[in-house]
Amino acid sequence: MPAARLLAWYDRHARDLPWRSRPGQTPDPYRVWLSEVMLQQTTVAAVTPRFTAWVARWPDVASLAAASDEDIMAAWAGLGYYARARNLVKAARAVVAEHNGRFPATEAALRDLPGLGAYTAAAVAAIAFGERAVVVDANVERVVARLFAITTPLPAARPAIREATDRITPDARAGDFAQAMMDLGSSICTVKKPQCLLCPLATDCDARAQGIAETLPAKAPKKKRPYRHGTVFWIERDGRVWLVRRPDKGMLGGMRALPTGPWEDDRPGLADAPGRGPWTMLNETVVHGFTHFELELALAKSKGEPDDSVAGEWWPIAELGTAGLPTLFARAADRLKGA
Repeated sequence: MPAARLLAWYDRHARDLPWRSRPGQTPDPYRVWLSEVMLQQTTVAAVTPRFTAWVARWPDVASLAAASDEDIMAAWAGLGYYARARNLVKAARAVVAEHNGRFPATEAALRDLPGLGAYTAAAVAAIAFGERAVVVDANVERVVARLFAITTPLPAARPAIREATDRITPDARAGDFAQAMMDLGSSICTVKKPQCLLCPLATDCDARAQGIAETLPAKAPKKKRPYRHGTVFWIERDGRVWLVRRPDKGMLGGMRALPTGPWEDDRPGLADAPGRGPWTMLNETVVHGFTHFELELALAKSKGEPDDSVAGEWWPIAELGTAGLPTLFARAADRLKGA
């Protein structure tokens, strides 16, 4: 059976990752959950050092629940998709307040926690608690699309891929099976040049038999993302720069940032500038890609005063790396502080 062969392969070749339990150890639901949230849209290589630093600071769900939103958002800076961090602390506080600090052990109960979607709940239920759950991330999606030669383009293929994954998920060791599928997709059934000769599922793979493995999963053509424009403002005084906190709702919500004006289809210039200036516009911009649009920010600099109506704080420029700025604003700050 495919599952038995895959698990035998996993027992020999499983990746050594800091959130995984060692043989004979009981998985820690907190570490499993945290890793799954961090790994959404982010690579293992990028997450590994951040995960290690995170659990050194907040080693369990109770310590995370007690942390301030400000500290959590600053610690998350650079990982992107900041709604994940906001939901992370909401879920931690719900576990402490509603479940006496213990994660619920079923997929259905985990779905009730803030921010835990179908994938994360299934992954935690299977890996941390051994519940049979169908876990489908991008690696599993690729392996299963090839295993069953599912040629329908994504995202329309996802129901068929999930149904096929359900068929091969075993009742026992469902968590190990899910992690084995992830490892297989990461190391052997890769996006380009899959190493089919090393694959424990090669004899079962319909796409390999048809010679189409590297073409799957097929993807629908991407729509061109719209382009928006804005201006980021740098107000400097006595070796400090004026930072604001972005609204909790919206892009980069709750994060410290440099002030910006509106993000619009046309260049807004100095619209909604946070001070009277005078402003100097730099002859360069910063471009950043979000999920649904590309943003180009012009750079404006002043040694004036912020408006009294603009809430914020003066931050030492020499210590700006500790402010937890999102990548977009960190890049803008690098350009502005030396100009």
